Amino acid sequence: MTDSHLRDDGLWRNNPALVQLLGLCPLLAVSQQLVTALALGLVTLIVLTISNLSISLFRRFLISDIRLPLQILVIATLVSAADLLLQAFFFELHQRIGLFVALIVTNCTILGRAELFARRNAIAASIADGFWMGLGFFWVITLLGGIREIIGRGTLFGGFELILGPSAQSWVIEFSSSPIIIAGMAPGAFLALGCLIAGKNWLDQRHESNKKNRLSQQTAR
Repeated sequence: MTDSHLRDDGLWRNNPALVQLLGLCPLLAVSQQLVTALALGLVTLIVLTISNLSISLFRRFLISDIRLPLQILVIATLVSAADLLLQAFFFELHQRIGLFVALIVTNCTILGRAELFARRNAIAASIADGFWMGLGFFWVITLLGGIREIIGRGTLFGGFELILGPSAQSWVIEFSSSPIIIAGMAPGAFLALGCLIAGKNWLDQRHESNKKNRLSQQTAR
């Protein structure tokens, strides 16, 4: 499987959030604001990439009877390390997303890629698969966080001082003084995600229709 195929699969065709609908709990709960969505998406991307690397590296030593517990142990170790690093360097941010960082252990995207891909493929391919799948989740949760912050809070880049320090407080962009409150609540999360899924399906259908039209024109010639 080529890197371009893995890239297209993770970012679009088999996107873990828009197609597989995995990791919905953190995806919906943490995407109220761009900064929290960005942080959790980045942590998920790093954990997924390193877990794929680790599972592929030791795949020859994984005994079938204890394969799944060992994979979960690897993922849990990486998640615990990420959680401790967030506590140490970004404590206020950790107060907002810490619970959902811990839930990465149960994210079926990570365990699924370890079981279905990393344990069966070479290190380079496994790293690429983990990176592109993680990046697919990352861009969806980041886009969702940005959309919900603009509509539900009327701002963008709010809270970036939690990552970049007090100087980032001036980054906040004001869009509206009358935000739509429901966008920042649970129903708004489902509606926003549904619109993203609908948009992806529409683009896919349009692409297929254009492809068929081009083939028909070539055949007619």
